[in-house]
Amino acid sequence: MSEQTLIEVRDLAVEFVTGEQVNRVVDGISFDIRRGETLALVGESGSGKSVTAHSILRLLPYPLARHPSGSIRYGGQDLLHLGEKPMQRIRGNRIAMIFQEPMTSLNPLHTIEKQINEILLLHKGLTGKQATARTLELLELVGIPEPAKRLKALPHELSGGQRQRVMIAMALANEPELLIADEPTTALDVTVQMKILELLKSLQARLGMALLLISHDLNLVRRIAHRVCVMQQGQIVEQADCATLFSAPQHPYTQMLINAEPSGAPASTAVGPALLEVDALKVWFPIKQGLLRRTVDHVKAVNGVSFSLPQGQTLGIVGESGSGKSTLGLAILRLIASQGSIRFDGQALDGLEQRQVRPLRRQMQVVFQDPFGSLSPRMSVADIVGEGLHIHRIGTAEEREAAIIAALQEVGLDPASRHRYPHEFSGGQRQRIAIARALVLKPALILLDEPTSALDRTVQRQVVELLRSLQLKYNLTYLFISHDLAVVKALSHQLMVIKQGQVVEQGAAHEIFRDPQHPYTRQLLAAAFLEPASEA
Repeated sequence: MSEQTLIEVRDLAVEFVTGEQVNRVVDGISFDIRRGETLALVGESGSGKSVTAHSILRLLPYPLARHPSGSIRYGGQDLLHLGEKPMQRIRGNRIAMIFQEPMTSLNPLHTIEKQINEILLLHKGLTGKQATARTLELLELVGIPEPAKRLKALPHELSGGQRQRVMIAMALANEPELLIADEPTTALDVTVQMKILELLKSLQARLGMALLLISHDLNLVRRIAHRVCVMQQGQIVEQADCATLFSAPQHPYTQMLINAEPSGAPASTAVGPALLEVDALKVWFPIKQGLLRRTVDHVKAVNGVSFSLPQGQTLGIVGESGSGKSTLGLAILRLIASQGSIRFDGQALDGLEQRQVRPLRRQMQVVFQDPFGSLSPRMSVADIVGEGLHIHRIGTAEEREAAIIAALQEVGLDPASRHRYPHEFSGGQRQRIAIARALVLKPALILLDEPTSALDRTVQRQVVELLRSLQLKYNLTYLFISHDLAVVKALSHQLMVIKQGQVVEQGAAHEIFRDPQHPYTRQLLAAAFLEPASEA
């Protein structure tokens, strides 16, 4: 083990044992992490990336997990065979970890101050004013605005980016030699991703720590990594320095990952008359204060949005979290109250009561961001896809069964799987089920709310191609809400950019991507496509 090598992994294998069934998820991998460098482990979900990272800190569910072979050497010791007390001194002290979803990693009942102080007490013995001073220093280090005001904040009172910064502050509390970042930006907007990446790079340079980055986002890896290991089905199929890997990938799987970016032009559909017309749409949420709960102000989630969407076209709606994208979509479908004019297929929706809107819902369907959360775990696929047919009393039992089979075939799923349950499918397959559920009613309009954000790039590409082919075949109209501009570019005919509830730019998608006019649009595109940001 050379002086420059911080961690040495050799022939590491990981198995999970359930009864008599043994599942090997990591199969004899070897790599080094050098001092001060960033090593990225990349690959699709299920490739073994996170299991490998968790093995370093022994965070797997032992004894269900086991290591039939291999070693992980740090400071002359094999971490796999180290006693629990010495391991506790390393964990969070010399080697720290940032997890993927900060909201589930932070205690919702404790303030930010208490959670960081707890780490300082455990590892440094700091209490009282010393601990608070160090906590303030850490929050300032990671770029939390007005850190003194955030000490008493609970996690839900912070934005996603701020919560991730708090997680980084907690990880850096003891100035570790190695920081493991497990998908640290997956749930964040592109602009926030960029800020978190820049933060990690600057902290690494300042503290001289090594960084192990776990990710399936190759754009992110290209920005920050020195070396890359590509994992497939528990094995490392290629490792090289970052520039070499992206310019001359050797393994077919690496080439496939690099080429998996959603691409191509939106479907060339027959453009019909305006299917959806929205004028001066507002969604304002009252802010109430005082004993009598009087309205003192409003949160203007959507503020004066207007557009016209022809049949067969896709309107891409982009903006950061909290910009009003999803609220706009829900208002258009009359799922939340709004002011302004909404016309669907020539009929005004804004004056209708819910019972009058209900028959029209057959023509307006939704595909949500998280397919696992939006599919009932207690219903079979046939029940899920056929639910709308039952609600709208469409066809006989035999006709419904035929429609379910046809919808599953349309989205590329085996109809024989219709008697299985959502947990038996992958993320991409579950999203196909959600699309089949919307498609079975033969709608005119489908609202797609972040339908690919939880998926690997290769699966995203498949879903994008599926949506394009369905739009072409049925002349469907899409409202496509996303912060992933690569996916939006591949699908959208029109583009609307929203910031703080207001439209800052809209028009033909190809023109905006080619020549954005608003500084905010330029900022989004620069963050998404590795371009230098234009001056505002």
